[in-house]
This record gives sequence, structure tokens and C-alpha cells, in this order.
Amino acid sequence: MLKKERQAYILHQVNLHNKVLSSSLCTEINVSEDTIRRDLQELADEGKIIKVHGGALSPSFNHVYFPSNGVYSQNQKKKIAQKAISLIGNGMFVLTSGGTTIIELARMLPHQLKATFISGSIPVILEYMHHPNIEVILIGDKISKNSKITVGSQAIAKIKEVKADICFLGTNAIDIEHGITDNDWEVVQLKKAMIESSKKVVCLSIAEKVNTVQPIRVCGLEDIDMLITELDPDNALMQAYVKAGLEVM
Repeated sequence: MLKKERQAYILHQVNLHNKVLSSSLCTEINVSEDTIRRDLQELADEGKIIKVHGGALSPSFNHVYFPSNGVYSQNQKKKIAQKAISLIGNGMFVLTSGGTTIIELARMLPHQLKATFISGSIPVILEYMHHPNIEVILIGDKISKNSKITVGSQAIAKIKEVKADICFLGTNAIDIEHGITDNDWEVVQLKKAMIESSKKVVCLSIAEKVNTVQPIRVCGLEDIDMLITELDPDNALMQAYVKAGLEVM
């Protein structure tokens, strides 16, 4: 693979998953760590990524506020958010992770909705605060500068005190065999706690993340109730998940 192709691949992975690990890139592209390190440095020098120890982040991690346009696959994420909103009723306690799809959901909530939204994601909380009628609860603890979300034992303990009617999880990767996976250890621990603390768990994922795998397991498919993508539920890509027992929307 030529350098230009490698770097295009790296950029796409950063856009898709928000974070990449050097070790994973070495395996996927079949090149040395030194080659990946040089590619990451060049992309960082051009302002296209943020180079961190062990990998790279999307430049969006530099911002707490996400712009209302220019988000990767934004139209698809808006369609997913519209579907998800149909599951929310007045009086519900709604637990949400972070991520740009959740942000789209927050921006599209009907003004007349009266419910309680609980999250540790700072960008998501800021969006919820603009809503005139919902109650907003911030899960507190130390803040991860990379993911802009509260993490740690206190955050997990607070989540475990909640019994949410529904949980919306922003999904980094989903696969029939491996279930829901991610690449951030601390975020994974939060998601595990959210799943345990919710009556219904709904994963939100653009179709491009379906049948992909990240290094850290969040849960198996048996632990979630519904998968929402921008695709029609009858789409061929979704049929394996339907057969696995998931409700697909």
C-alpha cells in the first residue's frame, strides 16, 4: 500500500471510530510501527488528526461543542436520531452515552417532550441544556480530556444508582461474533454500567460500523435489545442481526 493510500485509510478510520490505535493499524495495513508512527506524525502536522500516545484522535476531540454541520456521516446520524426519538415518551428516565449520533438526538428532541436525561458526556449535556422542558442530570467524576466524558469509579457508582427506562449507546463497532466493541477502556466500563442499569438498551450505529470490530468488548448481542441504523430493517446487512434475536429499526 502506498503512503497516500495508507494515510487515506488512517483518516477514514479516525473519522469512523474517532480514535485509532497504532498497534491495530500495523496489523490492518501490515506495516511496521515506525511506518505508522511517521504517517501519524505527518497527518498530525497537517492538522488532520491529533497524535497521542499509542495512536491518534479525531480533531473534534479538541472541542467541547460540535458544529451543527460537517460531522462525519451526519445525514445518516440524523436519520438514526429521528428513529431513536420515536422510542422516548414523557416521564421517561433516559440514559445516554456520548458521541456525535447522541448529539444529533439531543438536538432533535421535540420541544414539548418532558423527560429526564442522564449522561456524563459534556458535549451531550450542553445540547440537553438548550431544551426547554427536559430535566438534565450530569454524572460526575473526573473528566477524560480525550473523550470529553466523566469516567472513573464514582461515575460508574452513580450510574449503578439509576434504573433508566431506556439507554441509548453510541456504538463504535458491532459484529455478530464479538458483539459491541470499542477502543477506549474507560468508556467501555461506563457503557457496561449503563447496560446493567437500564430496562431497555438501544445501540445507535451508522451502517458503516456494522460488521466491524474494535479491541475491547463492551457486551454481547444478547445484552442489547435493539439496533438502530439509517438502513431499512429489511436491508440484507441487517438480517444476521435479526436472526440473532435483535430488534432492528
